[in-house]
Amino acid sequence: MTACTTNTTVQYADNPIAGRETLTQISTIDAILNGVYDGVVTYGVLKGYGDFGIGTFKALDGEMLAFDSVFYQIKADGIAYVVADEMETPFASMTFFDADYSGNLPQGLDFTQLQEYLDSILPSENEFYAIKIEGTFSYMKTRSVPAQEKPYPPLVEVTKNQPVFEFENVAGTLVGFRSPPYVAGVNVPGYHLHFLTADKKAGGHVLDFIIEQADVAIDYTADFMMILPGEGSDFYRIDLTPNKHEELEQAEK
Repeated sequence: MTACTTNTTVQYADNPIAGRETLTQISTIDAILNGVYDGVVTYGVLKGYGDFGIGTFKALDGEMLAFDSVFYQIKADGIAYVVADEMETPFASMTFFDADYSGNLPQGLDFTQLQEYLDSILPSENEFYAIKIEGTFSYMKTRSVPAQEKPYPPLVEVTKNQPVFEFENVAGTLVGFRSPPYVAGVNVPGYHLHFLTADKKAGGHVLDFIIEQADVAIDYTADFMMILPGEGSDFYRIDLTPNKHEELEQAEK
């Protein structure tokens, strides 16, 4: 594991470190829970660390997902927009997706049942996994978050009024990660998925779904690298010692 800091978002050069089997993370989930929403790197730079991932935007302006080297922003209106290189992220997880496993998923699984099913086929709970699911869903429930103004509120306050979107009989792609339990405070332990409809018009952070027919591809990812915010960031003034598990459950579920 390595961590890097910098003074500004523009000082990051093309990625000389992360290989294709590396999950590169920008900042920490506890920083986001504490309201540290200023940008750390631009999306132009982030693309050097992967073609697949999830995250958010400066000022918490929506949900991000990326696959096949295209980045999308799901804003609070539920609409998907293509991300411009000059936009910034305060938190993201990225990798280069190379499937190590692929297969069909059982029909009728909801989100909780999917997690149980995938846990039963994964080789270890102590590794990172990038997960891509393509198919049709009889039901899909997502959310996004609106852009915030300073002083930024904690994430748990933002999500109290989050816009929620429900879809029926929708085709699309789920993108995200399963992170090991020991990364609590750094990332979201367990499963964290975002969704984009097949027509690439809508989506969001996944709350629940029911699978009609879907295929899963999984990339086993052994290496981890983290880039911390620059020295002038509020990241270095917040208290990261409290256990944020309950807040994370409220904000992410």
